[in-house]
Order: sequence, then structure tokens, then C-alpha cells
Amino acid sequence: MEISAAPLIYVLIFVAVVVLVEGIYLTVFGKSISLNSRISRRLTLLEKNGNREQVLEQLRKEMNQHLNSKSIPLYSILAKKAQRANIAFSPKALIGIMAGLSVFSFLGLTLGTSADPAVRAIVAVAMGVGGVYVWVNNKAKKRMSLLEEQLPDAVELMVRSLRVGHPFSSAIGIVAKEIPDPLGTEFGVIADEAAYGRDVAESLKAFAERMDSQDLRFLAVAVSIQQQSGGNLAEILEGLAKVIRARFKLFRRVRAITAEAKWSGMFLSGFPIAALVMINVLQPTYYDEVKETAAFIPAALVVCAFLVINVIFMKIMVNIKV
Repeated sequence: MEISAAPLIYVLIFVAVVVLVEGIYLTVFGKSISLNSRISRRLTLLEKNGNREQVLEQLRKEMNQHLNSKSIPLYSILAKKAQRANIAFSPKALIGIMAGLSVFSFLGLTLGTSADPAVRAIVAVAMGVGGVYVWVNNKAKKRMSLLEEQLPDAVELMVRSLRVGHPFSSAIGIVAKEIPDPLGTEFGVIADEAAYGRDVAESLKAFAERMDSQDLRFLAVAVSIQQQSGGNLAEILEGLAKVIRARFKLFRRVRAITAEAKWSGMFLSGFPIAALVMINVLQPTYYDEVKETAAFIPAALVVCAFLVINVIFMKIMVNIKV
């Protein structure tokens, strides 16, 4: 039985591309950029550079650079996710990494496969761009999940600070020191902006819009209403913390209920691709008798279309709005 390693080489090169992106990211910015760091990145930067204004300028640039670059062709599909993930790479650097990884993929395909140069070039570009997209998407999901989990604790910490007599700006500063990333650095930037004269409610609203988070919008609206009409902010935030925590529990429950359907959908979507890869590995000549016929390419396109439709409908079925 003839065995071909080419499909496995394609998979391994794509995995290597994703791992390389993470390695480059940690090498350039250090472990402080990692979400599992106990000390927020803002505090780490302040330890290295005591100039608070320069640190604030650097963090604000990172927090807005991707959405400000949506006009770059094709970058708009990545800009929103890169902003939610708060990728410290500039858009130009990220595009450069895509190009470099495409070259790396092309060299790997040249050494490991015998495909035509045009095919290798197309696949290499797809791997370079797709690998970075997968990496950014995973970063965005992980960061948003951590942020949503930290938010109720942060609001409750602000409530306790307000009740012992701290002003709201000081309460935000306490959250920035006590809560790790991603929320620690975000609230630290808000505290620094408030120290330089920006309205806290405006900063919270900008943060909520940048993250596209409904819970953060609730927080920004609550603070804005209290500033305009008065009232006990501690009580307002205490009620908000209960609402956010209840929403978080409900989302977790919905995820648990739909987990089986999601994994079934992933299996049904991935199994045909895995079967195709295994057929090409174990018996590369399996399609030789039919691939030269006129109906082969139209049939392959129809199958691909059905696979895409399957993925879309599976996502629609398990995407429950709460």
C-alpha cells in the first residue's frame, strides 16, 4: 500500500505557523503580554519605565491602533478581533508577519511536497494569513472570556471601596492594582486618563464600545446616569454586579446545554475533511480514475459548498441569543 505524507505535511506546517506567531509575540513583548500573568502589563511597564505618561500613551496606542487601521485593504476582517484581543503588534507588523509566515510556509511546502509552484504559493499565502487569523481569533475569545469572568469581581471591589469612603476614580485605581489582566490594565488606563482630566464615564463608554461588551455598556451607563442625576453609586453598582454575575451564570448554563450540539457540529464538519486527508495519506491514487473526468471539479465544488453550508447551519443552530 502506497502511503503519502503530503497531507500531514500541510497540517504540520499550518500548526507550525500558529506556534511561530505565538513564539514571536512572546519574544518581542515578554511574558507580561500573556493573559495568565498575575501582574498586569501596565504595572510591569511602570516598573520598567517610571514615566506614567509614556506608559499611558503606549497602552492607548495599542488599544486603538487596529480599529484605526480598518481602511487597510483586507485588514478590516481582522481589525475587530485584533482589537478585542488587544494585540500589541501594530497593523503593519501583523501584515509583515503574515508575509513572513507565507514565505516560511512556501519554503516548507517546497521541501516537503512536490506540488506545482503556483499551488504552493496559493496554499502558503492561505496558511500565512489563516494562521495569523486563527491565532488572533483564539486570543480574542480567551481575552473576552477572562474579561467577562473578572468584571463582577471588579465591580464588587469598587462597591467595597466606595463604601469605605474612596472616590470613584480611586476605586478604579484599586481595581487596576488588585485585578490581573486583561481587566487590570484596562482599568489602569481609565484611572490614568481620569488623572489627566478625561471623564470616567466617557472612558468606560469607549472601553465598552471597543470590546463590544453589553456588561461594560451597563457599567458605563450606570456611572453616567449617577453623574447626571446623583444617587448612591455603591448601591447602583452592587445591583449591577448581581445582574452581571447572573448573566454570566446564565451564559455558562447555556454553553453547558449546547456543548453536546456544538461538539456534534464540529465533528460532523471536521469528519469529511479528516476522512479526505486520511484517504490521501493511505491511498493517494484513490481518485486517479475519476479526477480527469469533466464532472470531477464541479462535484468537488458542490461538496465544498455543502460543507460550508453545513458549518453555517450548525453555528446558527447552537448560537442561542440570551
